[in-house]
Amino acid sequence: MQIHNRCGLCSVALKDLQVVSGQDTLLEHVNLEFHCGELTALIGKNGAGKTTLLKAILGERPYQGEISYTDHHGAKIIRPTIGYVPQQMDFDRSTPVSVQDFLAAARTNAPVWWKIRNREKEEIIKMLDAMDCDYLAKRRLGALSGGELQRVLLAAATNPVPDLLILDEPVSGVDMAGLDLFYRRVTELRDQYHMAILLVSHDLSLIRRYADRVVLLDKTVIAQGDAAQVYRTEAFRSVFGYLEEEEAGTCR
Repeated sequence: MQIHNRCGLCSVALKDLQVVSGQDTLLEHVNLEFHCGELTALIGKNGAGKTTLLKAILGERPYQGEISYTDHHGAKIIRPTIGYVPQQMDFDRSTPVSVQDFLAAARTNAPVWWKIRNREKEEIIKMLDAMDCDYLAKRRLGALSGGELQRVLLAAATNPVPDLLILDEPVSGVDMAGLDLFYRRVTELRDQYHMAILLVSHDLSLIRRYADRVVLLDKTVIAQGDAAQVYRTEAFRSVFGYLEEEEAGTCR
């Protein structure tokens, strides 16, 4: 695949990141760096702070510490472009809004009932075609399967091409065929545009297959490296109750 180095980002650095809610410490002393051209997976038990970390990066949670973005020349990026695919999107599935209407509104911030120009329709078809789902353009948004909806959300999150793509349990409830297709598209985006991708997932076998780096979180970083390294640590055993070798038949 030809590489189009559209990404101006080189790295994202989190320094001594802390998030507190009332008397509860949700994250503490998180020091982490991840890079463009890599898919970094966040893993951990429920309540480990994974989604809290994503929300801090997205600016949806107040935090202490520093989150910085650096370009390939070592200069700080003040307003990086961030794409986001949530675990699920809450909306009224009976609403007569088409995929085309939804994407046009997302691109232009116009109301969903606004007339779409022909040029905009062509751009939307290209966006969907990149996800192998251009046939969904006129389908009602509420009629999509879980896998189809997530591909539409991925198309929206990557137009314009982001410096950082954040995926929060993006294929929860999606069947195996849709799940595999989604992750193949994500890795193609990583390779084509050299973007940084941060993923939260509980599927350890898929992470082993697709992630470049794995970060094990339990309110702070307790292990990091490639999947094989992290899955063999005592920190991994303490969280999941087994070492990777003990589950080699299902993790590979």
